[in-house]
This record gives sequence, C-alpha cells and structure tokens, in this order.
Amino acid sequence: MFSGAASFFAGTASAEEPVDEPSIGLEPRMIDMVFEILADLQKAQGKTIVMVEQNAKRGLDFADIGYVLVAGRVALAGEGTDLLENPDVGRLFLGG
Repeated sequence: MFSGAASFFAGTASAEEPVDEPSIGLEPRMIDMVFEILADLQKAQGKTIVMVEQNAKRGLDFADIGYVLVAGRVALAGEGTDLLENPDVGRLFLGG
C-alpha cells in the first residue's frame, strides 16, 4: 500500500497513540500522502485520530472537531471547517 517513510508513518499512526505533528518538516507531496493515510485510517478502518498539528489549515481541514491552543490553554473550539473560517484563528496564530 505505502512504501518507505509513508509505510513507517502508517504503522505509527495506526497505533493507539496521538499523532504528533504529522506534517512537520515534510515537503508538500509527503504532507498530502500523510493526510491521505490518516483519512484512510479514519474512514476505511474506523479509527479515531487524535492529532496535534501546527499547520492549522491542514489540521483543521482534516478535523471533525478542533481546538486552538494558546499558551497551553484552549482559546477556541469547534468544528474544523468553522474554525478555518474564523478570523480569530489567524490572529491567534500570528500573535495578535
């Protein structure tokens, strides 16, 4: 199904642990592959994915429910698509 790093990631993501920063340090093509793997685990295999992701657009686009943290505290919460459209999310990430 997947090879190399993607195969390693698929094995890691399928463990019963949170997925921490799945896109960090990856080129865009690999980021797409990682989120495809996560979508497959979620939809085809019925897995619940708990993810920490600083790439707000990718993380919230993927999320059913998202939380935006500031200094370790929940600043905003809601459906991922709603948070993507919320201008406060951008301001929080830019420190405003």
